[in-house]
Amino acid sequence: MNKWLPNFSPPKNFEERVNRSLDRQVKLAVTGLSRSGKTVFITSLVHQLLHGLEGVHLPFFQMVSSSRLRGAKIMPQPDIHIPSFRYDRAIEQLCGDPPTWPQRTNGISEIRLAIRYLTNNPVIKRVSPINTLYVDIVDYPGEWLLDLPLLELTYEQWSEQITRLCETEPRLSLSQEWRTYFNSLDLNNEVNEKVLRKLSKLYTEFLYHCKEPQYGLNLLQPGRFIMPGDGLSNTDNLRTSPLLEFCPMLAIPKGTIKDNSLYAEMKRRYDSYKEHVVKKFYQEYFVSFDRQIVLVDVLNTFNSGYNSFIDMRDSLNMILKSFNYGKTGLINKLFGLKIDKILFAATKADHITPSQLPNLEHFLQQMLAASNNNATFEGVYTDTLALSAVKCTQAAYTNFQGQRISCIKGVPINTDKPVALFPGEVPLEVPMPEEWVDGRFNFIEFKPPRLANVHGGGLPHIRLDRVLEFLLGDKF
Repeated sequence: MNKWLPNFSPPKNFEERVNRSLDRQVKLAVTGLSRSGKTVFITSLVHQLLHGLEGVHLPFFQMVSSSRLRGAKIMPQPDIHIPSFRYDRAIEQLCGDPPTWPQRTNGISEIRLAIRYLTNNPVIKRVSPINTLYVDIVDYPGEWLLDLPLLELTYEQWSEQITRLCETEPRLSLSQEWRTYFNSLDLNNEVNEKVLRKLSKLYTEFLYHCKEPQYGLNLLQPGRFIMPGDGLSNTDNLRTSPLLEFCPMLAIPKGTIKDNSLYAEMKRRYDSYKEHVVKKFYQEYFVSFDRQIVLVDVLNTFNSGYNSFIDMRDSLNMILKSFNYGKTGLINKLFGLKIDKILFAATKADHITPSQLPNLEHFLQQMLAASNNNATFEGVYTDTLALSAVKCTQAAYTNFQGQRISCIKGVPINTDKPVALFPGEVPLEVPMPEEWVDGRFNFIEFKPPRLANVHGGGLPHIRLDRVLEFLLGDKF
């Protein structure tokens, strides 16, 4: 168990406590790094449930396919100090002409759904045949997740970790300007605000370079350096705060360290950042989750190369160590809530041919084997699948040298004309470093589909009904 998790963390009010104890409320953690598709996933999930009465688009969600759904509705959220997740704005972008992907997340937001259904439980049916399940979903920037592992690291440990990362390419070259300036300083000199600002500015620029598509690196800490968002309230923005003006150290000052030294001040700011930003974020949002889906854009890391794959794998496994896993029961529901189901999901399943879906799932299983093993050991139910929250391609076929080849057809993100192409194969095993050659993988991005009646039914998807069945099916 993470030491930052309170020993006693009861729900915020009596009504929530009762709802959780009677399986009337689920708090879903939608976890993923930047650009993993969290906002699109939440938008589609909400849309599918709001249009669930049609039933035809959710065949594997048993509560819907058995005609027990009595409707779903967006409700006032329980935490009124958190901005609302703008489902309405996101769905407008998806059904526009032309359709566009929703804007990426740049701060905390929340949405609550009420799902009314006919229960299958013979005991509950005698008292109340029609019941309501409340599903709370919190959205947040993927960059902020990367800060959770800092809670277990001292300033010195974190600095040593970043220093090691910068010893190899591409970070070695990308960090050169920051490292050169850092090495020109005496960290035991009296603190100078201009020097601190320049250090943090150069380090932040280095993080932005790491994030560029050609490098595709994910382990970028602190996450708020590249996505500050709001501070401790909706009006307290961190962009100009001294909390974001520090950086890792490349060497420990020799001799006695002065209290007013540059090194001592950076250490103080790191510790303050953990206490007032990271720890607060963790305790306010993460300790109350009881179901989790982990979204991973595996295809993008294929395009970016071996270093990007290693960086994403390590980042995700580090983040998942910060969650509280264990079997749920009445006592845990009332006083010590824990995640009891995790779904590991590879996104953009519509960017490959259907025959490649098993390969994509197997690759993700290998990628997150350590986290899956840890969760299973703690008694958590886990599963892995490939999904597409909004399907933007169609299966197609073409003839090549006399053979019929499976393809996909869609509109690439940088054009207006549909194309049919063979996107390539997903390897079953992780390729050796030398096998990640330029041009081996080229999984392109696609525009959203044009839909004539998006408000009259569910969005096209791949396996979102199976996602709902795994995460929520046992609650009905």
